[in-house]
Amino acid sequence: MSDNINFVKGRGIHLYTDQQEEYIDAVSGTFNISLGYSHPELVEVLKKQVEDLIHASSSFTGDIAQDVLDDILEQAPEYITDGWMRDIIGSTANEGAIKIANKYNGKSEVVSLALSHHGQTLFTTAISGNAFRRKSFPHTITIQNGVVPAPYCYRCPYGAKGAPACGFLCAEAIYDYAKYGSSDNVSCMIIEPVLGNGGNIIPPEGYFERIKKICEELEIVLIADEVQTGIGRTGYMFASEHYDIQPDIITLAKGLGGIGIPAAAILFRSQFAVLEKFEHSYTSGGNLLSLAASKKTMEIVSREGFLQNVRENGKILGKLLHQLKEDYGYIIGDVRGIGYMWGLEIVDKDGLPDTDMTNRLIELALQDHKMILRGSRYGFGNVLKVRPTLTATQDDIEEICYRLNKLFRQLQPEFHESNRIS
Repeated sequence: MSDNINFVKGRGIHLYTDQQEEYIDAVSGTFNISLGYSHPELVEVLKKQVEDLIHASSSFTGDIAQDVLDDILEQAPEYITDGWMRDIIGSTANEGAIKIANKYNGKSEVVSLALSHHGQTLFTTAISGNAFRRKSFPHTITIQNGVVPAPYCYRCPYGAKGAPACGFLCAEAIYDYAKYGSSDNVSCMIIEPVLGNGGNIIPPEGYFERIKKICEELEIVLIADEVQTGIGRTGYMFASEHYDIQPDIITLAKGLGGIGIPAAAILFRSQFAVLEKFEHSYTSGGNLLSLAASKKTMEIVSREGFLQNVRENGKILGKLLHQLKEDYGYIIGDVRGIGYMWGLEIVDKDGLPDTDMTNRLIELALQDHKMILRGSRYGFGNVLKVRPTLTATQDDIEEICYRLNKLFRQLQPEFHESNRIS
């Protein structure tokens, strides 16, 4: 179905086809259209940059890159004082962060979480906690990586009844791996504040505090992968600051480019400024279009009231999604999220993950309701993601939820007939 749709124009949360059909994008592209399609201020800045100069070697753009980096660092946790802007995508930013950690402590192993996603290069595929991305490359991926359980309280791998009563068993697994399974070679741990593609999993209160203590005790560099959560997605500029993760390194991408311009950055404590320029630099990294888009995006998101609006509307979005769960609890097992980053866990009659139904809902939303949704784990998971642009209004939020309600109501008779509703 999607192969037959040809979008030619976008505005805000809406996309338009060559047949003048209007669609709502409820997921901000691939979560990288943070300021909506064709945001006029971004378009104006980029038009001027295209007319003036599109690209120059990074040898000549260092001052411009530093200016943009300073704008980002101004909004970062106060102990994060340095950074790197020679990437344009999250995958290489995450690789760069791990290079920094490895060079800093001379170790090589990486610890990550099950269900995590840190990129699509061979390296970041290898350190992500989803084996399906690696199965076609058994002879080319040889990186040693320790994968430990995710803090997935709704489906706790230990069968625990919840935190903190569980003693954060999933966090303790990090300690056990580093002490007994790694030959004392763990360089760093990389973690998403909210596991994005893994199912919009939000760790319980107290989890990150325990993670930080373990990393400090074992001298493990802590990296916060904020490719999806950073630059306002959660209603806070950095989710790692909101959750008090206190990472040593933060990676950014996706939303930093505002309207889909590839942009990325690595931020870190001053002692981690260890890389030489030639050790992590890409032809288009820190290009002038990327820098122009990043600077304007930071200006807009930093404006008074902008993130407060995301937080307030995010609460409205959460309330409406929880109402859907009350109405359609036989298919929606859980609702979780923050700001403009939410997920609906789709389940079968026994409460088990229903991936087929999740993908069907995505298809029907596009086909019958002209709304774009995405699923977790690139269609292999059972969480329906709802992540509108940060510029989405309350009316936009209500329209998205109105169409979601129509979508679930459309399938209601089918569930009755199959005795999925008691």
